[in-house]
Amino acid sequence: MQYDSMTTLVTHDGKFHADDVFATAVLLIHLGKDLTDTDISLERTREKDVIASGDYVYDVGGIYNEEGNRFDHHQPGAAGKRENGITYAAFGLVWKKFGAEICGSQSIANRVDRRVVQPVDALDNGESICKPTIEGVLPYGVSGVIGSFLPTWKEEREGIDDIFESLVPFAKKILEREITWAQDQEEAILKVTEIFDNSPNKQVIELDQKYPWEEVADKYPDALYVIHPQDGKWRAHAIRKGATTFELRKPFPSEWAGLRDEELQKVTGVDDAFFCHNKLFTTAVGSEEGARKLAGLALSA
Repeated sequence: MQYDSMTTLVTHDGKFHADDVFATAVLLIHLGKDLTDTDISLERTREKDVIASGDYVYDVGGIYNEEGNRFDHHQPGAAGKRENGITYAAFGLVWKKFGAEICGSQSIANRVDRRVVQPVDALDNGESICKPTIEGVLPYGVSGVIGSFLPTWKEEREGIDDIFESLVPFAKKILEREITWAQDQEEAILKVTEIFDNSPNKQVIELDQKYPWEEVADKYPDALYVIHPQDGKWRAHAIRKGATTFELRKPFPSEWAGLRDEELQKVTGVDDAFFCHNKLFTTAVGSEEGARKLAGLALSA
């Protein structure tokens, strides 16, 4: 999308969060622009006249009006929630309007929303989406990465606008990569689903290349192992019980744990096996036949 005149993006000044950084990145992708372009102006302010004249106003202004490109969520009543209960922040509101156009489909935009946008929105709105299983240890996500660039209490805050602007290209690149991953994931799901459906062996599924298969495997409870080529070798994987757990449906035999090369070959009888993970979820072997043998041995163990 090309514009002949200046386009002004307006967000709040002062302390920033992943929310406003990523919202800026979404708008730049939508516009096909970078902050360095001479026809793009970014204003970080709370001045009402600047806010009123902005082409895109987000995380400031007290208004949510999608048609008018106003994307604040701080006003009374906020700006709505998703069906799962996660409240929209500015990132989510901007993505809601432009995500499908950017990604090429609503399905891919929804995938990016679940993976990237919703966690940022939830944290920005003070909503918990996970519980620690180890006290004092929490996941370190992109909101934490962005937040680490804020000045500490000992550091000067004068350059905070420059820091914000330096983070936007980083966020833009993350989004572009996540979109590519989501697009390719959608394509892989179709291919892998067909392979699972047509596999003569419903417990050991053989792929012709290294597709992302985990999401599909969740829908086939009888499948226990997946084998595929990788970097000139082969891998055999034990399938997890679900997307949110590392517990395996049927781990590789415990006596294989951590073994390599001759030790693994001696225990398995597979002469080109060369690695089994300590956690018994993956093995590496030199050939397709070797991968089949390892999966078969694990199946009968």
